[in-house]
Amino acid sequence: MNKDLTQGKPLSTLFKFCLPLFGSIIFQQLYNLADSFVAGKFIGEGALAAVGNSYEITLIFIAFAFGCNVGCSVIVSKYFGAKDYSKLKTTVTTSLISGLVLCAILMLIGLIGSSSLLTLIKTPDDIFADSELYLDIYIWGFPFVMFYNIATGIFAALGDSKTPFFFLMASSLANIAMDILFVAVFKMGVGGVAWATFICQGISCILALLFVFLRLKKLRNLVKGKLFSLNILKEISIIALPSILQQSFISVGNIVIQSVINSYGTSFIAGYSGAIKLNNLVITSFTTLGNGVSNYTSQNLGAKKYKRVKQGFFSGLFLVWILCVPLVVLYMTLGPVLMKLFLNEGDGETAISIGYQFLLIISPFYFVVSSKLVTDGILRGGGKMGRFMIATFVDLLIRIGAVYALSSLFGSNGIFWAWPIGWVIGTIVSIILYLTIKWEKTPQLE
Repeated sequence: MNKDLTQGKPLSTLFKFCLPLFGSIIFQQLYNLADSFVAGKFIGEGALAAVGNSYEITLIFIAFAFGCNVGCSVIVSKYFGAKDYSKLKTTVTTSLISGLVLCAILMLIGLIGSSSLLTLIKTPDDIFADSELYLDIYIWGFPFVMFYNIATGIFAALGDSKTPFFFLMASSLANIAMDILFVAVFKMGVGGVAWATFICQGISCILALLFVFLRLKKLRNLVKGKLFSLNILKEISIIALPSILQQSFISVGNIVIQSVINSYGTSFIAGYSGAIKLNNLVITSFTTLGNGVSNYTSQNLGAKKYKRVKQGFFSGLFLVWILCVPLVVLYMTLGPVLMKLFLNEGDGETAISIGYQFLLIISPFYFVVSSKLVTDGILRGGGKMGRFMIATFVDLLIRIGAVYALSSLFGSNGIFWAWPIGWVIGTIVSIILYLTIKWEKTPQLE
């Protein structure tokens, strides 16, 4: 069902819209968590390190899929809020066509350069082959990731956050079962983990696209839309490109950090890999709420309801801080237990200790970074992409610089403190950039 986010109390509207999004992102992260769980439990510490090592490179590809998701979603939200269904449908088809071209280019680059990328980040010899196998299979399945992200962006723009949730719930649970089947029964190793994800993502992508077209048929437009529009592609690109650059540079930054992590050996890589998956589950949940705020902002700007944008900011902060409380308590008290989900107690004591130390340092700062991601969601939804990029790069550059500076002074703990430092400074910048916007004077997406 499509939902108008320009009506109702902002807090209630955002809560009802974002709740299924949270469920969706949890099940989406189960893909990665399941891969790490099965690799660590059924194969060993080296397999967990290999999957985690490749994961940082896959985030570059996910950055492009996420950017296309956001670009399409924000523009579809704008036309949905304005009731211009002709341009809305053209936005959808334009996104799919341009996404196909982009996907082909990225796959070609990835398949040719996967080995070089793994060498660049100083992948240890004992996990190199498994890392490359996992990465290659992931790249072959990237079209599913790309088009699924575009489809979920369209659903979110139409105010429907429930449909993607049901798709992800089913496919994530199936992925866990197939991971175990391929690895524990068929003895396919790391390749089995990757192929299970490939199959489940493919099925969910096809179903999501089918439901998108069925949903669009229900929207009656007075003027027949074009199949492809350069003007609308430009609108999408204005939103998508900064988001792609943002996520890409974050991914590149993570790869730079991974190269430092890799110098500490396989046990350290395994501990970091498990902890970063748990961290990413939280950060992606915050980002998802930020995306919901983006759709909310875009729809209300399209309807010229500027006061609701400001109300949405405080409502978003309230919701995300409520989410922070149990997550911080969980990670600080039960971190070792959570780390044991990925490792066997006998062969992973050092890795468990390293992962828990990372969680202890960063989890109290979730209240800070969640505030930044809600603020960034409003900047992006309002088309303030220049401000959005500034806020992102400040966080990233400080974090990378801190990793090198603090690791040389304090070792591994210095690496971990780079996250809170970047988050605090980046959040201050984001909020200042948001507070200086005059929405009534800049009503159109820029």
